[in-house]
Amino acid sequence: MKTLLYLIAWSALALGFSACRPDQVEHLKDSKRIGIEAENWEVKRIMPNDLLRATRWAGDSLSATADTLLRRTLARELAAGGVARAAAFCRPETYGPVDSLARVLKATARRVSEHPRNPANKGTLAAAEMAADTLRVVKRESQEVFFYQRPIVLNNQLCLRCHGEVGKDIAAADYAFLQKQFPQGQGTGYRLGQPLAAWQLRLRRDGMAEFWTMKTRKKWREHKMPKLF
Repeated sequence: MKTLLYLIAWSALALGFSACRPDQVEHLKDSKRIGIEAENWEVKRIMPNDLLRATRWAGDSLSATADTLLRRTLARELAAGGVARAAAFCRPETYGPVDSLARVLKATARRVSEHPRNPANKGTLAAAEMAADTLRVVKRESQEVFFYQRPIVLNNQLCLRCHGEVGKDIAAADYAFLQKQFPQGQGTGYRLGQPLAAWQLRLRRDGMAEFWTMKTRKKWREHKMPKLF
């Protein structure tokens, strides 16, 4: 009887081993992605400084995305139809990819200047002394809202065709067009390397908390920028 039981036990083990051969195991698909998603859902303690870092990171990503798309778009439109054509595209905050990213981050973004061409962009720039460095202002405006500011520096030769010196960088015909479009506008007389305006973002606390806990978030990379049109 004992011999029979041993035989039955060994047979069961043999069947178990044969059933678990590597070539017969069906692995869970997308296990790495599922693991990352599961980790993102873990409850984590988020400190105030974490939210400030998330604000800095999110602001850099959104504004850099917008600046890159603007540069590419203006280069294309200037080549196709000059200043008269390109002027209509100089609103990167309204671009589809930028708006989509702002929605993901639960942010509102605008460009402001103390001497704007478009009066709608008139705004007061936050003092740089409030930032951890002189290039960013990152702070908590209220319990639910974070603020981010980054200067927009004129570092592209193409920008001088609208914002440079009249008669030197801006052709007379182009200046006449700009004056007609924005009779009360300013925004000329700049040189390369000068701050032209600033990005200002207001980001919700829940958006920054979600952004900070997302280990799947990636830094902005210029070569991955989508085409606008």
